Amino acid sequence: MIRRRQFIALLGGAAAAAPIATRAQQPLLPVIGFLNSASPGPYAPNVAAFRNGLSELGFVEGRNVAIDYRWAEGRYDRLSEMADDLVRRRVAVIAAGGDRAALAAKAATATIPIVFTVGIDPVAAGIVPSLGRPGGNLTGVSSLNAELTPKRVELLHELIPTVSTVALLINPRGSGDVTVKEVQSATESLRLRLHVLRASSEAEIDAAFATLIQIGAGALALAIGPDPFFNARTEQLAALALHHGIPAVYQFREFAAAGGLMSYGTDSPKEAYRLAAVYAGRILRGEKPGDLPVQQATKGELVINLKTAKALGLTVPLSLIARADEVIE
Repeated sequence: MIRRRQFIALLGGAAAAAPIATRAQQPLLPVIGFLNSASPGPYAPNVAAFRNGLSELGFVEGRNVAIDYRWAEGRYDRLSEMADDLVRRRVAVIAAGGDRAALAAKAATATIPIVFTVGIDPVAAGIVPSLGRPGGNLTGVSSLNAELTPKRVELLHELIPTVSTVALLINPRGSGDVTVKEVQSATESLRLRLHVLRASSEAEIDAAFATLIQIGAGALALAIGPDPFFNARTEQLAALALHHGIPAVYQFREFAAAGGLMSYGTDSPKEAYRLAAVYAGRILRGEKPGDLPVQQATKGELVINLKTAKALGLTVPLSLIARADEVIE
């Protein structure tokens, strides 16, 4: 017979052991390592789109999947260390935002699946050997916005036929050299002078615009090279261009919506992040990244801000307005 005191002790021991047993029975959540070249604040809409993409396949952060965020905040030299740390954590998938993040993740592991979002040709950049059959442990989404930069120069020239010099703003720590080569052929064919400016920090952006004023804004237009560092600063870039009276073009609608003169590019980054998340969810369900073809956006979207054009003293040709996908008045 068990006495009353012994019975109470047994109950207490069982109660203390129960949470431990329960925790042991709970499965660990799969972890997605979110490796990004940019900063969390400006990229919040992209993160929300990524979560939405996961939810389409039934994955909800904190419920049946965890996300470990790593932000380089424009310091691309930190990406390799961050990627290595995610590999040590044995995450289930690495979601790499930006070409530098994708290359850092690729260098860190040949086994953990990687889903990338890039604005360049991933084959030319050496990220994957093929779009249709990427093979290995990588796949993702490419918007090809770097390759559209020459078209942006042509649109600027069409809008402002009197322009004689095009300035190109690039991030020297990113894929700027590729963009320069693309733009050189366009400026040569249009008989325009090309002036390359470099910026990888807030201070260098201000310095670049100061240089533009010295060059002479009267016969100058600005094309901004696609880069995660600039993607996070569309409002700042649009405000600086307007303040200094410089006609400028960029890749995403957000630039024109923030007061920039014009944008020409493929799908918004939010859509790319949603598609990447869908791929991440499919991989968590058991599909192999090498069997998933790289998704590629190819259709350009032209957005013109007529209010900004008026403030800059520009008259937009009706032929250009007719071809625009959106006109902001």
